[in-house]
Amino acid sequence: MSDETKAPQEPRPDEGGSAAGERQSPYKGFFGKVDNFFTITKSGSDYKKEVIAGLTTFMAMVYILMVNAGMFSETWVGLSYGAAYIATAIGAVAGTLLMAFLAKMPLAQASGMGVNAFIVYTLLLNGSGLTFANCMVFTLLDGVIFVILTVTGLRQKIFGAIPAAVRNAIPVGIGLFIAFIGLQNAGLIVKDDSTLVAFRSFNVLANDFSYSGIIAPVVAMLGVLAIAVMSKKNVKGSILWGILGSTVLYYVMAGIGVAAGNEGCRAIFGGISFSDPFTAFGDWGTQAVGKVFTEGFDFSAYLNTPGNNAGTLILLLFTTALSFCIIDMFNTIGTLYGACAKGDLLDKDGVPLNMNKMMLCDAIATCTGAIAGTSTVTTFVESSSGVAAGGRTGFASVVTGLMFLLAMFLSPVAQLIPSGATAAALMWVGVLMMTSVTDIDWTDPAEAFVGFVTIIIMVLGYSIPDGIGIGILAYVIVKLFTGKVKEVSIATWVIGAFFLAYFILT
Repeated sequence: MSDETKAPQEPRPDEGGSAAGERQSPYKGFFGKVDNFFTITKSGSDYKKEVIAGLTTFMAMVYILMVNAGMFSETWVGLSYGAAYIATAIGAVAGTLLMAFLAKMPLAQASGMGVNAFIVYTLLLNGSGLTFANCMVFTLLDGVIFVILTVTGLRQKIFGAIPAAVRNAIPVGIGLFIAFIGLQNAGLIVKDDSTLVAFRSFNVLANDFSYSGIIAPVVAMLGVLAIAVMSKKNVKGSILWGILGSTVLYYVMAGIGVAAGNEGCRAIFGGISFSDPFTAFGDWGTQAVGKVFTEGFDFSAYLNTPGNNAGTLILLLFTTALSFCIIDMFNTIGTLYGACAKGDLLDKDGVPLNMNKMMLCDAIATCTGAIAGTSTVTTFVESSSGVAAGGRTGFASVVTGLMFLLAMFLSPVAQLIPSGATAAALMWVGVLMMTSVTDIDWTDPAEAFVGFVTIIIMVLGYSIPDGIGIGILAYVIVKLFTGKVKEVSIATWVIGAFFLAYFILT
């Protein structure tokens, strides 16, 4: 019996079972048909629970609209905030509604943290000659590969080819990488001539001290602290409330500065403008959607950059798509198991219900997101908050998807969110992703070393794929010199060889 046909306790029509005589829908007409389609009543839920669950999930993950838009509107990317915001929202709507109608599960999707930072701060910032449209080709390729791996079942072989120490270290490294970006965006970590980076000074006696200059760092620190406190108290949507509260604090502090005659604070308010929400749709139409096809396959800028050629481009295409796929796969599988476990949505073997369909939703949504102009779309761990609130069916995802659809028209308001506020969210994402560090066996020197180099290269090397590649190569070398080379699978050797060529030739 496939994972689509197993049910842990009560048979569900969409799982292939028969629920006749157990729980019949109390609704008639349209609502009765919707109930039967999503098996709301038969799953032991009701409309009220599903709506609350959908709203809870939305509140928990809507921050991605502001955070992702903030990342992709960096000057070197070439997108406006509005264009990036709409692209992110469309990816979320498409992925979440796919989860609702194809998998019929109470989970939501949006542009995942990790790959977005990889694109903006590694591929586009390093002067390689790659363009935003080129990166959408990588994203589309990731989605196509993921579709193939899901349909053929090969994803499990790829998953097994990545050493456990590397698998466990990847989310930790990504989390620290994202937190590092947040610290920089907030101005808490600054450049230093002697140590390269340093914690910013808050010395009020310093000659270069500026009241307006410390607003963002202070707001970011207080914001992440507030998110931590609210999370401890189980406040729904703590990240969103942290962002909104930090935004209010930012403008209050700036207002105090204006009252004191600070010109920097005057400039903050002087830069505020409200635009027609449909302007964002226009920007999206000209800057993002379809660029993967109209401009994405033009790699002339990359090939004209010294040191690059057709060979390095092929290696870059493979290793980047592989890195995207690895990150996406681990994020998705881990999230699906974690979220479904909260709602008893596992089969008798402990596998999430409709596992293949949910993975397929992820893959199709990633392809859709690439066409829309956003990074890899994946299932969000925040979906577990909706499951914990009682969500059991895809109807909860319908509610979440519709909320993302409405949010598309709020881009002018979202644009008022300062970098200090979104930085707080980035730092908190780093906190959440640190939990996997306990899965690394630190008592085993070999595994500890592999996990350590994977993490440290990601963060200090400012590159997620470099960390993955070095981790895999370190694993192979350690096994080779400890007499356990037979433990290295052929797939691991192949992946390691590609990363070795990538490091040597690019």
